Amino acid sequence: MTIADSNGQWQVTLPSQKAGGPYVLEVRGTGSDPIIFNDVLVGDVWLCSGQSNIDVTIERVYPQYTRDIDSYENDRIRLFRVQNETDTRGPKKDIRDTNINWKPLNKQNAWLFSAVGYFLGREMFQEYGVPQGIIVNSWGGTPIEAWISADSLQEEYPLLLKKTKLYQDEDFVQAQIRANQLADRRWNAILNEQDSSFVKLTYDDSDWVTIDQNEWGWDGIGTTWLRQHFHIDKAHAGKPARLLLGTLYDADYTYVNGQEVGRTYYQYPPRRYDIPEGLLHEGDNVIAVRFVNKRGTVHFIKDKPYLLAFGENRFSQNPFPEDIILLSTKWKHHDGVLMPPCPSVDVSLQNLPTTLYNAVLYPLAPYALSGVVWYQGESNTDNPVPYADLLQKMIGCWRGCWQNPEMPFVIVQLANFMDPTEYPQDSNWAALREAQRIVAHEDPYAELACIIDLGETVDIHPLRKQEVAQRIARCFDRLVFHKKVSLSPEVVSAEKKGSNIILTLDLALKDQSVLYEFEVAAADKRYQNVEVSVSGKKIIIRSSLSHPRYVRYGWKDNPIRVNAFSEEGIPMSPFQLDLSDFFQ
Repeated sequence: MTIADSNGQWQVTLPSQKAGGPYVLEVRGTGSDPIIFNDVLVGDVWLCSGQSNIDVTIERVYPQYTRDIDSYENDRIRLFRVQNETDTRGPKKDIRDTNINWKPLNKQNAWLFSAVGYFLGREMFQEYGVPQGIIVNSWGGTPIEAWISADSLQEEYPLLLKKTKLYQDEDFVQAQIRANQLADRRWNAILNEQDSSFVKLTYDDSDWVTIDQNEWGWDGIGTTWLRQHFHIDKAHAGKPARLLLGTLYDADYTYVNGQEVGRTYYQYPPRRYDIPEGLLHEGDNVIAVRFVNKRGTVHFIKDKPYLLAFGENRFSQNPFPEDIILLSTKWKHHDGVLMPPCPSVDVSLQNLPTTLYNAVLYPLAPYALSGVVWYQGESNTDNPVPYADLLQKMIGCWRGCWQNPEMPFVIVQLANFMDPTEYPQDSNWAALREAQRIVAHEDPYAELACIIDLGETVDIHPLRKQEVAQRIARCFDRLVFHKKVSLSPEVVSAEKKGSNIILTLDLALKDQSVLYEFEVAAADKRYQNVEVSVSGKKIIIRSSLSHPRYVRYGWKDNPIRVNAFSEEGIPMSPFQLDLSDFFQ
């Protein structure tokens, strides 16, 4: 029994219940009809939070797992999406209504739900057979400080809080938002009034310049057009198809034979545009792409698929459709309308310190959780130095919200990304990965999910989210269920033998003739590549330095050659060691 306060707020804490259901939950008050909740399950609940790599949806990764997603549904796994909201003043009492509100897992309900959350629910249900609840509370592009409480930042980061105070005047915020909307509307109106249309098949583009998409970029502001002719044989004429245009920067409007087949307003989503039955005809056809650019350089993302896919499996990329027509890398190019920059003032409240903690984190407590997944960091790579401290503060204030100092956290380490290099690199991405590793290592109730082998050179949002979820699940196996599972191998000691440095790990590595991406440096921190071999739990580094001081592994934006894996296939995390901690 509980009694509501003067504002009508009340709370009941139930003792631990046996997993199962569905149950009926009744709430009874004096002098009123009971409130009845049907179809209630009891089981594990996981909170998945962070930025856009948690946001990446099942729709986005669907081509990687088409058959699996099509064939799977489970009403004992429930999905809950916290709706985005901000507050600059302080913690709110409740979250907004959500349109994904404990819905059972199936393709339709999960289509716009987090792929990591979806696959994590499946992994944990398969392992433990009890109902699973997945709460996703994330916002693309947000920095860690947006998720931290004011009292956690006050002492050491007062300027961050002052930044948020600038936006506590609602009239000022609304005026800026309105001004940006008006400027954007006017900019687009002028652009559209002056731009020509080059979409028809019959348009003569013979005098346009020919470019190669892999060597082309356009740094103008406004519009630019590309056209490509392609041949359709009799067998494919009239058939529905899917046009894969890789990933483009930035906004595009795409047409086939004069008909718009798709548009995307920003750079990250893959361009997958469906061509309806009857639009393609035998002989000459044309694709026209209108780029709209407000900043940066228009370009094609390399190493993505650019093709037409036919047949019933045209929606899948794993396995890839067999019936395809590859597009040429050659396009006809013509400038559209040149424009001045669009005036704007940044009022992205979600990027300000404390605003997401206030609006969408604090109101969730004290809802019972089994553990937290934190997958964030990309937006803090410009300044990774304070990240470890900020991450510790965030974990601490979240545990304080739930009054649970042992709340389990799985920290998903940043994946490999951007152009690889053979040479040592001062990498902010590597520095942030190291901060994540150190925090997980020093916290007895946290684990690191290393995904340094699951990234993509050209995509900040790697699509292998099922594998990410599998790594997270292993961490929870150890953290929550105390299973003896192996995670990433870790260095436990170091010694020097002659000119060699011997690192001893807690786990044996897979046999490899050579290990790559290792570097050593003297006290001057001028790193050089070194030859490395492995024998069980021993890593043998052959250094030419007489006094090596530092060793690091995978210390690059994209250490694409990392090949130190446990015998169970889990990658060793990138790291940096000061050897003076082990020997003089």
